[in-house]
Amino acid sequence: MSKGETHDSARWAAALAAGLMLAVPATAQNARDTIVHGADEEPATLDPAQVEPGAGGEAVIFHVYDRLLAVGPGSAELLPSLATQVPTRDNGLISEDGLTYTFPLREGVTFHDGTAFTADDVKFSWDRVMEMDLPESASDILSDKVAETRVVDDYTFEVTLNEVDASFLYSSVLPMTASIVSQDAVEANGGVVAGEPNEYMSDTPVGTGPYRLTTWNRTENLTLEVNDDYWGDMAFDHVRWEFGLDPDVRVLGLRAGEFDTVETDPSYVADLEGAEGVIIYSEGLLLEPLHIGFNLNIPEGALPEGDTIPLDFFHDVRIRKAFNYAFDYNAFINGALAGFGQVNPHYVPIGVFGYDPDAPIYDTQDLAEAERLFREAGVWDEGFTVSVVVESGSLFEIQCLILKDSIESLNPNFRINVAGVAEAVFDEALSQNPVEYAMWAKNGDPAADPSAYLETYSHPDGEWGEVHGFANGYADPEAVGALIDAIAEELDPTVRAGMIAEAQQVLYDDPMWLIGAQEGAVTAYRDWINGMVIQPLWPRPSMNFALYDKAQ
Repeated sequence: MSKGETHDSARWAAALAAGLMLAVPATAQNARDTIVHGADEEPATLDPAQVEPGAGGEAVIFHVYDRLLAVGPGSAELLPSLATQVPTRDNGLISEDGLTYTFPLREGVTFHDGTAFTADDVKFSWDRVMEMDLPESASDILSDKVAETRVVDDYTFEVTLNEVDASFLYSSVLPMTASIVSQDAVEANGGVVAGEPNEYMSDTPVGTGPYRLTTWNRTENLTLEVNDDYWGDMAFDHVRWEFGLDPDVRVLGLRAGEFDTVETDPSYVADLEGAEGVIIYSEGLLLEPLHIGFNLNIPEGALPEGDTIPLDFFHDVRIRKAFNYAFDYNAFINGALAGFGQVNPHYVPIGVFGYDPDAPIYDTQDLAEAERLFREAGVWDEGFTVSVVVESGSLFEIQCLILKDSIESLNPNFRINVAGVAEAVFDEALSQNPVEYAMWAKNGDPAADPSAYLETYSHPDGEWGEVHGFANGYADPEAVGALIDAIAEELDPTVRAGMIAEAQQVLYDDPMWLIGAQEGAVTAYRDWINGMVIQPLWPRPSMNFALYDKAQ
């Protein structure tokens, strides 16, 4: 297939099934190879000011832009990038009042358009995100926190926050939205207009990253070329993303050697294990806990017909703990997740700062303890029926079916109705406030800092705490809220880690979720790729192609 020629999933599937090898476009220059990646999703935009968190565009932005800070493959530790130091109180780059952060910047860096990188570009990039304020973007990670941005000199940038925020470096500086764009490129191509996307920047990223965008054939593929002028360690090979391919086609393509890397999940491991030349990577965990929510704020008359629980059913901590004890974690992890997963404490995922490996967790089914708690709560003899709404055909539905089997095996008077619905119907149900179901299942949104999880999923006044009425269930909601607020403000890492460990104990004793597992960070690749590593703190698919060397 020559460069620019179109293809579709059917053609790839037919060719691969017949054992044919499709020719790969020749894009490599300077004797470099091209890593071919079978992607899950095509980007909608490559503009940091427009990209939606978790969307396919973030992975490309990650490679063509830089941010002030970064994380390496081995840990969650923050590292310098366009900034030469990570601000701390000890090095004097965080002010005594905790509000002002100073970033010394790297000199001698150039954008892909040849213009020089300075502090003006940093201020322009962040101010641009906040001024555009596009609804699909994550502009709030800056606008909700930043009071002022300042250029001190050509290579020093300062930002002052509205309030002390210990999560700022992870939650606002690290995300793709905070990528640094070329001010010259933007101003020469449409400038900044509040509330309006910039079409040029959406299609034509101009960053300082290790790759440059060279071609984007919509619905087909996108090619990145190594940036020979990169200020840091240069990438080994060019990269081409292939789009529009079903998961089965990606699996076939990897087995046939047409793809070097693919996006996949544990359900496809069985199709790839043992395939000649294919390696399964299964180190680490995704930062998206698979959870089932308990609603403590059910509106009168809202429950599905047949549900018999009282509206305050989940107000009782004994009921919530009984559900946690009854769940068959082994069946979920070793069945649905094919062994690629691990149970995490409530609600600090393994892999983020402050995770305490000694924190108590619900990880073993204990039907005797579940029965004791159900009896103590007074529901054993009469029983109950409750529905859990979930997207049909999803991993979350399997989690709910395991819960159904677990609960119903305890007592013939217990019934869990798994209401599988279309994605649009599920999204609509979850958008209601209050939610008109007693239970639902999905996954948590990934984040780099524990405060994002604690505030969203555990704080009584947080996003889900308010919707689900956590204040109706916590033994001491004010104390829980105060602890989570204090974690968000504590700038001493050692003290903060101790507070997070305390929160994990509190949330174990008073759970608001049933967390089935953290899914394993599973992918598959050809054995001629050297240096494969996945970091869940990098944008999905959590790969950094600049580190991989295709030695074919």
